[in-house]
Amino acid sequence: MTALLLSDAMTQVLIVEPDAAARAQLRSILESNGFSVAEPAGAALDARSLESMDVSGYPCVVASAEGCRDRGIDVFALCPGIPVILIAHRPDVRAAVSAMKRGAADYLPLPAEPDELAAAIERCIAERRRLGGDLADRQDFPMVGDSAPMQALYERIRKIGPTDSTVLIRGESGTGKELVARALHACSRRANAPMISLNCATIPPRIIETELFGYSPADARPDTARRGLLEAADGGTLFLDEIGELGLEAQARLLRVLQAGELRRFGSTETLPVDVRLITATHRDLDKLITNGQFREDLYYRLNVVAIEVPPLRERGEDVLKLAEAILERARSKLGKQSLHFSEPARQAMLDYRWPGNVRELENAIERAVILCDGDGIPPDLLAIDAGPARPPEPPPPGAEQTSLEDYFVSFVLAHQDSLTETELAEKLGISRKSLWERRQRLNIPRKRTRQRGPRRDAQ
Repeated sequence: MTALLLSDAMTQVLIVEPDAAARAQLRSILESNGFSVAEPAGAALDARSLESMDVSGYPCVVASAEGCRDRGIDVFALCPGIPVILIAHRPDVRAAVSAMKRGAADYLPLPAEPDELAAAIERCIAERRRLGGDLADRQDFPMVGDSAPMQALYERIRKIGPTDSTVLIRGESGTGKELVARALHACSRRANAPMISLNCATIPPRIIETELFGYSPADARPDTARRGLLEAADGGTLFLDEIGELGLEAQARLLRVLQAGELRRFGSTETLPVDVRLITATHRDLDKLITNGQFREDLYYRLNVVAIEVPPLRERGEDVLKLAEAILERARSKLGKQSLHFSEPARQAMLDYRWPGNVRELENAIERAVILCDGDGIPPDLLAIDAGPARPPEPPPPGAEQTSLEDYFVSFVLAHQDSLTETELAEKLGISRKSLWERRQRLNIPRKRTRQRGPRRDAQ
């Protein structure tokens, strides 16, 4: 198989075609449309050599449908994030549908119409340039920050977004994992299709399977059938937050959907094809859940094709101030306090604080300060955070490991519950009192009874 390099002053297109006559025809078409074509060093191109190439700079790939299949080349997997135009020597409607479902940008017969091929390449180039812009400046990309961890995150989204790969997003609670999922969807070919989100921790186990897979009892009227979220997201993206909370039975059904691309509603014998990109997120240690028999290992490998780590706010440096200004602007508009601004001590306090509740805690602190502030400058005390770095929780016992946010939660509560009220604990963690109570119950951390206070020692 031979690779040709199509180049103009601004772009390069990789062409993968094993047949010499077809290569010559493509070269003629492209040159007649004003492109120059060159053949790079190393004419023989197989799966291994294509995998070793840096394809990230190409705006698209033009590949032979039959040639790639016959040589075992999965051009979609080997060129992640790059639009693929398939050229078919023997065009077939079913093959075309399958190719488009896999993510092909176009499916054209050979001999290709010159104008049609050129137009397809130009569409890929334009789309690639649109997706390759500065994500932080896009209106459909509401993430804020330009620190090194965030720049690395943006670059990963740029590469992964245009693919159909399943993505597992990891990160502490409150870091903005759903925003990352929405950015991935906005960068994909599915951007004009729906993205549906579900937090698995908020739906009871007996209900979540119906929510996901639908309900269609065989002996009931057709109008009682109910579509699940997987059907509703057909052609688009389904985002499942807190995937670690999904029950084992639902995990088995979800695995079937990922393996076969089809589902069966509860009560029905009919299988339905679905084309859904699945993005999941968790703050829990899935490896630990697998060891404990709470999560299927085969499903984990299906979900973890590509992983993204969302950095906690404490690692993002001065991004906290950019986020704070954006949050303050929304709060000013909402509450009609346009003259409000952060005092310098408040800005420094936000930089010094470790933000265990991440962006969610920052939002709560700023909204509270805007509501309570009487003047124009917000002082640090209204943020209700420590002026200096937050005191870290007591270290766990020797040999224990803090492998998840739950470990952090347990150690933080145990370290501070004697000195803080429940309201203060919840504020420090960036959660509500109700959430604090629920987590105490689930993690078996009973609240200590308040003892009757005696006389102060220094008064005796």
